[in-house]
Amino acid sequence: MNSSSIYLGGGCFWCLEAVFLQLRGVIDVESGYSNGAGPAPSYEDVCSGRTGHVEVVKVCFDPRQLPLADLLQVFFHVHDPTTLNRQGADTGPQYRSGIYYTDEEQHAVARRVLAEAQQAFGGRVVTELQPLRGYQRAEDYHQRYFERHPQAGYCAFVIAPKVEKFRQAFARHLRDVP
Repeated sequence: MNSSSIYLGGGCFWCLEAVFLQLRGVIDVESGYSNGAGPAPSYEDVCSGRTGHVEVVKVCFDPRQLPLADLLQVFFHVHDPTTLNRQGADTGPQYRSGIYYTDEEQHAVARRVLAEAQQAFGGRVVTELQPLRGYQRAEDYHQRYFERHPQAGYCAFVIAPKVEKFRQAFARHLRDVP
């Protein structure tokens, strides 16, 4: 199988994970932390803001089914790339918007899509574009959080509406349901 991985920060990783798991061509999504200082941060360390890490999702995808440019267009649709260190009520540097690439091909595609987003958002996009540094998988209890806790308050009132908005906008790109 041909696969690639890109790392994306756009607020709470539970939200991004819930969206990308539904996208055709996505093989797997994992919540984690990257681009901060120091090894092996815990969720509490990241939330303190002292480590500089960002909550990210590692999106493993099949580029033959889902080109990176299309995946990044979804990314810019499902979060607000114009707010610095914030998504809704979630504030702090761990919630910053970012694309973290692993090779020059990804960098080139991301740079092009980011320029398109800048134009679409009137030059207000604050999404950082950097090479991936120090990725670490988040604790087990963060993985597939929305899938396991759909009725929890944050899931019901923040994630579910975001997922529904995504499903309406990208209906033709959803995974086939068995």
